[in-house]
Amino acid sequence: MTFKVGLLGLGTVGTGTVEILQDPAQRHPLLQELELYRVGVRSLDKLRKVDIPPERITTDLEAIVTDPEVDIVVEVIGGLEPACSLILKAIAHGKHVVTANKAAIARFGAEIFTAAEEAGVYVLLEAAVAGGIPVIEPLKQSLCVNRIHAVTGIVNGTTNYILTRMQAEGGDFDDILADAQRLGYAEADPTADVDGLDAADKIAILASLAFAGRIKLSEVYCEGIRQISATDIAYADKLGFVIKLLAIAKRDPQASVDTPHQLQVRVHPTLVPKSHPLASVNDVYNAILIEGSPIGQVMFFGPGAGAGPTASAVVSDILNIAAILKVERGVSTQANGKPLLDPLLACSHQHYCTIAPISELTTRFYARFHTQDYPGVIGKLGTCFGEHNVSLESVVQMNSQNNLAEIVVITHDVREGNFRAALDEIRNLPSFDSIPSVLRVVQ
Repeated sequence: MTFKVGLLGLGTVGTGTVEILQDPAQRHPLLQELELYRVGVRSLDKLRKVDIPPERITTDLEAIVTDPEVDIVVEVIGGLEPACSLILKAIAHGKHVVTANKAAIARFGAEIFTAAEEAGVYVLLEAAVAGGIPVIEPLKQSLCVNRIHAVTGIVNGTTNYILTRMQAEGGDFDDILADAQRLGYAEADPTADVDGLDAADKIAILASLAFAGRIKLSEVYCEGIRQISATDIAYADKLGFVIKLLAIAKRDPQASVDTPHQLQVRVHPTLVPKSHPLASVNDVYNAILIEGSPIGQVMFFGPGAGAGPTASAVVSDILNIAAILKVERGVSTQANGKPLLDPLLACSHQHYCTIAPISELTTRFYARFHTQDYPGVIGKLGTCFGEHNVSLESVVQMNSQNNLAEIVVITHDVREGNFRAALDEIRNLPSFDSIPSVLRVVQ
């Protein structure tokens, strides 16, 4: 039995996918039953790193997703369009879909999965989050009997690389970003990475799977790393922390039995204790820490991007679909004529989770203040925080320069709204010059 694959895109990930499909030796035997039937590209003239018969390559991507011979459409062109339209058209023509497109899934997942359920086809997306790290399927299958409490991840390699180098070298953000771009670790336009947008796409997907509900991307709080300075990195180190861009999804503490899908979903730079499992995840590596009951903590670690790792995830999804088709093809259908779908692989939840506003978050904070260097300033700071029910864990006066003292505070758990109200009042005190940095501390 042969399963015909239509591949959309022959860039980095597409090329890696072809290399695996063309070299099945010592891999799973089902690979030998996959046929790379058609490949869609933007240009026929571009030099390729893989050898594909010319008659199988076309610039007509729509012809691939509508071809009755194609069983599985693999979308690795990226971006929103034409990728999203091609995915939906493939579904409408009864094709199973494998995609690495986190942006399309995060923004249009509701439309895509509703269409897939109606058509009785699978849309698998292991490669959309954390490259070659298997985390999507474990959430769907291996961990599905657990009550998930939290998913916390380092899911963007570019920002992790920048922060790691800032930690190791004491360099400034702008200089290391420029070097990362030169080395190919950061895009020419790094906005999606350094502003946290890429991580927000990914945590929206993970939250949807972990908590069995749809996520509105617009409700995911997102904050990037542009404001992180070498000073913050150094002070965090002295206080026993490293700074990481964390993507977090967890059940809101205010949730009840009647509101089980009330969540906190957010992305922001965070002070992480050096003893924390994610603190030692460095360079371009990704890691996702999942906490649930009864399993406790499990962590998935590995390369979060690159041709080989991402292609590994793409082809594993292709094999998942091929294995199901091999068993079920022509065997059973529902009364309405639609194929039976494995409920552990399909995404069929319809309701939306309620995302708590960031002002309701309860967490610890790190803040750095520049103040006039004279007695009583720390007392005024403590009084102002106390009036807003903000309890301070530590207050440290650092170096003084240009007649300004630098004061660093770390709070106990506090409601974010209270903390922000205190900061607003502190900014108006005549003895306070500025607040250069405010960061959350992992709980």
